[in-house]
Amino acid sequence: MNHLSAVELRDQLSASAVSATEVTKYYLEQIRSRPELGALSHVNEDLARERAAALDELPVDHRAALHGIPTAFKDLVRVAGMPTRFGSRVFADAVSEPSNDPSAELLTEAGTVQVGKTTVPEFGLSTYSENLIDPPARNPRDMETTPTGSSGGAAAAVAAGLLPLAPGTDGGGSIRIPAAATGLVGLKPGRGTLSCDDQRETVTNLSVTGPLARTAADAALLMDAFMDPTSVAPGRYLHAVQQGAEGLAPMTIGVTTASPFHPDLQISLARGAVEALTQAASMLTQDEHLVTELDLIYFPGYHENFQIVWTSGLHRAPMPTTEGLDDLAEYFLTSTANLSADQIAEAEGNLTQWAQDTRAELGQTDIVLTPVLAFQPPKIGAFRELDPQANYDYQCRFTPYTSMINVMGLPAISIPVTDQWSVQAIGRPGTEAQLLALAARMEVLNPSNATKNKQPDEER
Repeated sequence: MNHLSAVELRDQLSASAVSATEVTKYYLEQIRSRPELGALSHVNEDLARERAAALDELPVDHRAALHGIPTAFKDLVRVAGMPTRFGSRVFADAVSEPSNDPSAELLTEAGTVQVGKTTVPEFGLSTYSENLIDPPARNPRDMETTPTGSSGGAAAAVAAGLLPLAPGTDGGGSIRIPAAATGLVGLKPGRGTLSCDDQRETVTNLSVTGPLARTAADAALLMDAFMDPTSVAPGRYLHAVQQGAEGLAPMTIGVTTASPFHPDLQISLARGAVEALTQAASMLTQDEHLVTELDLIYFPGYHENFQIVWTSGLHRAPMPTTEGLDDLAEYFLTSTANLSADQIAEAEGNLTQWAQDTRAELGQTDIVLTPVLAFQPPKIGAFRELDPQANYDYQCRFTPYTSMINVMGLPAISIPVTDQWSVQAIGRPGTEAQLLALAARMEVLNPSNATKNKQPDEER
């Protein structure tokens, strides 16, 4: 069954060529067979089987967008019948939730089978999916390395074929980073694109929901389900992917390796990151797009201002106690507790101005390409062995191009280019369909990579 894409699996389920019970049984077996991945922190087989059996009773004309597709939300999202532990000892004894968060409710309406929760770092704060209550999520490409985070468990599950696709959340790169680390397509929608997300237009509203998938079409399928969960017809995003695979209207595409963390942090790119960016630019030039190098100069202060805004949000988390936090979360709480309201407001104001200025600069072209990762995913434990500030700085040097997109509220996508490296394509507001179409076109232009990414890692 793993040889099927999520789109193909959805079609077979819709046509009753295979039952939701059979599909759920298969994926539960896959999950049981790979405990060493640490991809799922919680599995509820009974709930999944009951849901699949109920879906099988539905007449064909009552089946929704993702009828019978097994998936799992991050352990940051409330799903009815499952505990939400946020990867934290503070919530280690959480009981099952009585209801769904909005994103989980949409995918319930879409007919999915929720099999469990995927592994996250504590409160989703880190670019590595390790915490103090679960085994670490591991990268199917190299089990000694991290699949990154904070959607690392979800990415590991999809890349290894434990799930056909998965939703993630992205507050600073948490979909795009794990996608790049595991060879998936990962889309961060623009701020407010999905109805399940916070609609406030502010730099403090960083996190959005989006898809992790093995192909652009599968990612589009999940996006369409979030937009219209009950429709079985190809939606806007899948239609864009199908058209994009055949060819795109000529676009202007800017390429840059400038990072807003420089010069506060020394940003050094591995050769593979640069080569993947060069290969993507060459591929798109040959496809008759106008590709130019962007000479971007970011206004100073991003590193300090983003850290204040990113970490100050932890004070708004409904924690019954702060005892048992890991070193990084405790450090963030302590450091921001020493800031005045005026200092936090100043950082928010600085980022707001920075976002306006930078959106204007990036808007010179239709699409902007950057690396996703500066270097390959580190070994398990490499981040946590550092003191908290050094840990955070290391994360920023590892992913120097992703958080700025959340600050600006723009859409962006991680697209595999080589066996080990991906690029990030950044779009203008409202261009999620264009970005997915670009990913689909790059799969066609780079067919060996696209074919490989349709198969789980265990079959590569």
